[in-house]
Amino acid sequence: MTSMAREVIAVIGAGPAGSLAAARLARAGKRVFLFDEKLAWEKPCGGGITHKAIVQYAFLRDAQVERNWVNECELVSPASRRVSFHLDQPIAIFSRRTLNGLLLDRARRAGAEFIQSRVHAIEGRPGAWMLRTAHPPIEATFIMLATGARNPFRAQFSRPFAAGDLMATAGYYIPGTSQSMQVQFLPGLHGYIWIFPRADHYSAGICGKLNGRSTADLRRLLETSLAAQGLGFAGAKFYAHILPALSLETLRESPLCGPGWAMIGDAAGFTDPITGEGLYYALRSADLLADALLAGRLASYPALLNKDFLQELEMAAGIADRFFTGKWLGEAVTERMVQFTAHSARFRQLMCDMFSGSQGYLNLRQRLYRTLPAMLAEGAVSALGLGGHHSHFAASKAS
Repeated sequence: MTSMAREVIAVIGAGPAGSLAAARLARAGKRVFLFDEKLAWEKPCGGGITHKAIVQYAFLRDAQVERNWVNECELVSPASRRVSFHLDQPIAIFSRRTLNGLLLDRARRAGAEFIQSRVHAIEGRPGAWMLRTAHPPIEATFIMLATGARNPFRAQFSRPFAAGDLMATAGYYIPGTSQSMQVQFLPGLHGYIWIFPRADHYSAGICGKLNGRSTADLRRLLETSLAAQGLGFAGAKFYAHILPALSLETLRESPLCGPGWAMIGDAAGFTDPITGEGLYYALRSADLLADALLAGRLASYPALLNKDFLQELEMAAGIADRFFTGKWLGEAVTERMVQFTAHSARFRQLMCDMFSGSQGYLNLRQRLYRTLPAMLAEGAVSALGLGGHHSHFAASKAS
């Protein structure tokens, strides 16, 4: 067993959140044990890192690892309308194996002690925890949960996720690459299909709320879309995973820390329930918890989250259902979004800012109100063929 002569921090989960937190704390002189049964691993998500995250974490830009810079985006509406537009701030697309490996290596170089084993049980009390693994037990004064959405310890420390708090993802890795990503919305789906080009393959996947469709249903929808686009997936490896997409109630009511413990990343539910983006929030929550611990003020962690990004996630949780199932100006919100992106330069800029991370949800309503008259006018001019702008827009509808 470890000595309790000084503070010992146990980080359970060596994904981006856990590895970043372990690196910061170990670098500051804390003794850190980082637990995971796997080394760097793959998962069916795009692996996109926004400009906002790259600015905050420059090592993601500078590291000598494979990534693909994407500067074009195509949106496909539920009625099969398409629009392509240029991203003025490119997105870096990593494979998750590469990204996880990069962050895990940083944690180990900083001095974190990596234990490749699953934690089966957490016993004891704050300040004197006992972690049971396949190896001899480890004692720790503090527990950091970074175990992802399938968090076996969440019920022990906080409020369990309900089915409506989770989103299923399924995907294939398909040979090929480009500098253009695609996001496709489908009728009645609380989610979307993505095709993200990584360095040497496409991550093609789908996500949807678990209280709506089964993973098998999502897989069939994805395969139908890929076949329609001529993207062959025969023989490609299939993956499935669970992401948090919390309701507003769960996000507001779930404890995020307590005596001797705290949660970060997906384990805490820090994923945008509209876009599915979780990497930025994983890194930020890890940083903020490290700040609180190094300052000796764990109780400040929720306030730091609230000031940094939690209000944004709460706003997203409050409007997610309306985004995927609501109407705007007589049509589905996602249909109008594609239409305005095609016909309005102002709306295209708004979409670029959303993808870069510079446009949040809190002031989105004000920006829309401020620019809506001009966007409507631009749309009318474009629809009547009176302007000189030619967008990449196909108005063909699904039969």
